[in-house]
Amino acid sequence: MESRQPAQGEHRQPSSAEPATSARAHRPSMMDVARLAGVSHQTVSRVLNDHPNVRQSTRSRVLWSMRELGYRPNSAARTLVTGHSRTIGVIGLDSTLYGPAATMHGVDDAARRADYRVNTVGLASIDRISVLEAVERLATAGVEGVVVIAPLSSASEALADLPTDIPTVVVNAHPESDIASVTVDQAHGAQRATEHLLSAGRSTVWHVAGPANWSESRGRIEGWTRALDAARVDVPPPLTGDWSARSGYEAGRVLARLPEVTAVFAGNDHMALGLLRALHEFGRAVPDEVAVVGFDDIPEAAYFTPPLSTVRQDFSEVGRRCVRLLIGQIETPGEAAECSVVTPELVVRRSSTPSKVPQVGRGSGRE
Repeated sequence: MESRQPAQGEHRQPSSAEPATSARAHRPSMMDVARLAGVSHQTVSRVLNDHPNVRQSTRSRVLWSMRELGYRPNSAARTLVTGHSRTIGVIGLDSTLYGPAATMHGVDDAARRADYRVNTVGLASIDRISVLEAVERLATAGVEGVVVIAPLSSASEALADLPTDIPTVVVNAHPESDIASVTVDQAHGAQRATEHLLSAGRSTVWHVAGPANWSESRGRIEGWTRALDAARVDVPPPLTGDWSARSGYEAGRVLARLPEVTAVFAGNDHMALGLLRALHEFGRAVPDEVAVVGFDDIPEAAYFTPPLSTVRQDFSEVGRRCVRLLIGQIETPGEAAECSVVTPELVVRRSSTPSKVPQVGRGSGRE
């Protein structure tokens, strides 16, 4: 009996007698993805073009099907093979916070200077599913490599599952990660800030820390504690904020009531701003009575009252190193992962340089 040929446009299903590999012998098509995901090919097209009118559950199912089949659009596949797209992807936290925003700008600027276009994806949360979907979305758009800005501890699970066929560099990766990374030495910066405050004869240094689920917070607490331990002085309990000036103000209202507080290291400049406001309201003179140092060196820090001493992170250098490492992977596949550490700089201004040092609380150092 003569077998019927499929009509034009009809997709023939493989018979059960055919080897399993025969169904995958051809390059996976958009129709294959649509069939596996249980959607129309128009829906797959909308996902590929990042159309907003697609339910998140549907988008996730389509992206999963693409990964399962190893599907990428022909145009993206060609650029990935030839290496001529000169486009990199950047995945980061969709936030107005200075650190993440400045890091993303630094990478974007460095990429453009290297004559690479940038495709940016901002995420509400740096978790496993969000990061993997963003990587897949960028891969289908034909990027040659990806930079992931991962300041949250929740990123560790996502980084462990990143595709191995896409060159990747991570900003603030876990120290034990085997992925190429660029990291600012947060602990070193915090230690320098604390040592500076102690050098003026303060009995100890209090700390307004950032959120516990941020790697920067942990690094800055580590450096602060290390400096106090080395000086053999008491380590006060840290107060925790959320990076905002409001949280710094609330912490400041607590610290301003304690006469033994003569020096404060704030986890970022915005919290330092709120702290300065609270100290002013309680009549605690800065820097003569209470010295203050922040972290980040935001553009406004030099114009606080008084001008804020702080720790400067060189986000332009972070961007340059990220792009250099990523281009190295793109041009030399299989290149060993490199971990690059940027050392921050202490910037001393009026907020930490009093004309005299208060003696309140002296003699509380540990024996």
